[in-house]
Amino acid sequence: MAPKVLVSDKLSETAVQIFRDRGIEVDFEPGLGKDKDRLLEVIGQYDGLAIRSATKVTDKILAAADNLKVIGRAGIGVDNVDIPAASQKGVIVMNTPFGNSITTAEHAIAMMFAVARQIPEASASTHAGKWEKSKFMGVELTGKTLGVIGAGNIGSIVIARALGLRMKVIAYDPFLSEERAAELGCRKVELDELYAQSEFITFHVPLTDKTRNIMSREAIAKLKPGVRIVNCARGGLVDEAALAEALKEGRVAGAAFDVFAEEPATENPLFNLPNVVVTPHLGAATTEAQENVALQVAEQMSDYLLTGAVSNALNTPSVTAEEAKVMGPWLKLAEHLGSFIGQMTDEPIEAVNVLYDGMVAEMNLNALNGAVVAGMMRASNPEVNMVSAPIIAKERGIDISRTTQEQTGVFEAYIKVTMKTAQRQRSVAGTVFSDGKPRFIQIKGINIDAEVGEHMLYSTNEDRAGIIGTLGRVLGENGVNIANFTLGRAEKGSDAIALLYVDEAVTPDVVGKLQDSGVFNAVRPLRFHT
Repeated sequence: MAPKVLVSDKLSETAVQIFRDRGIEVDFEPGLGKDKDRLLEVIGQYDGLAIRSATKVTDKILAAADNLKVIGRAGIGVDNVDIPAASQKGVIVMNTPFGNSITTAEHAIAMMFAVARQIPEASASTHAGKWEKSKFMGVELTGKTLGVIGAGNIGSIVIARALGLRMKVIAYDPFLSEERAAELGCRKVELDELYAQSEFITFHVPLTDKTRNIMSREAIAKLKPGVRIVNCARGGLVDEAALAEALKEGRVAGAAFDVFAEEPATENPLFNLPNVVVTPHLGAATTEAQENVALQVAEQMSDYLLTGAVSNALNTPSVTAEEAKVMGPWLKLAEHLGSFIGQMTDEPIEAVNVLYDGMVAEMNLNALNGAVVAGMMRASNPEVNMVSAPIIAKERGIDISRTTQEQTGVFEAYIKVTMKTAQRQRSVAGTVFSDGKPRFIQIKGINIDAEVGEHMLYSTNEDRAGIIGTLGRVLGENGVNIANFTLGRAEKGSDAIALLYVDEAVTPDVVGKLQDSGVFNAVRPLRFHT
């Protein structure tokens, strides 16, 4: 029986025809995604679901999707898909991460021009029969300093376009190396310096715990007077109420926003201000981009449903079905090792080496390397997948290498990830035991045996008495239950570490209490997608 796909949002007829041409039965109902009850009623009939942003794939929808094998999102953002629920259900979630990059970058440049020259207000005034030439005095972009927050795929395109406009470009990105910045033609700076020097600022980062409210009220107070702010990335990056106040006071000269903290945005503190340009999330809204991502998602879904090939998946690696049977636990381990490195590192990563020892060295190392890099980069960009992660890492100047060797030591196989920054080198190793569960076996050269849990706590200290007691007391007093406790040290009286598997997330307040105890060199909560 031929696979059956539902297209519940607006995709091009050409994309729909791709399914038909490849022998897949397809129902094209572009308005169905907005009817939650009807979608819930019919979803059980389908092997695949092709969507844009209108369809909300909730855990309730997934619970009813008894035959669903793949969800394809034509575009990059998957906020409208419950990925953990899809993973639990065994449904692959794919996106098209690079199909609308140029379009989004061009919209940011267009918005920059619009706010610099007050084009929307001047257009409305002229349409109204007025001729207020002296009212709309703008500024040139040439020679101005543009601060780019996020120098990944879209940000790098914006940088290239801005340099073509003869702007001076500075950039902030935790993963941007000095070498990659030089290649792009910009200067790498810290966030406070970017805020203080930029005459225009544009955002090109995803919304994560680290980037949420990255331009806070406090940050707005640090901005160079007369700056203009452009956000075509994600709502929630900027404190919109605080920015509105700064615009009214004249400390910020203008703003151009395509995205908002609450969407659809029918009201917002930025609305109806004379020096603000707003558009309804049009970043990817060009004919070319919409066609590109539609065609890509149709091809990807068809490949998977007909041959089992996986590409641009957010919740599964790009491997064959045969490889997945053997590699599954090792792929999970590789992701955990990368995630550990990513969560432990705040400065730009220059290089990563992955060592494969024993039988794991004979596996699909491209997929394993992809899992390591994806785990590492998801700490700052949850939209990264195992296909796009190595590409993004390369764009940011991170040297990814791998080494293989025959079995050494007591383990049949293990993976070791070593990360290098300008300031330090850090390593973590792990293996998979016979029960199929990943374990951390070494951190900073110190041998341990730690089960991986969703919530963990890592600490370093000088080896001395009382560490276990302090950890147990502070966590216990704050209601954090310890599931597993692992200690290790280099040698008596030297560096020591602790890695705890706990039942719930350790809050910043509890971390602060541990740090204030005076016995730890560092304390960091970790989270792993188990």
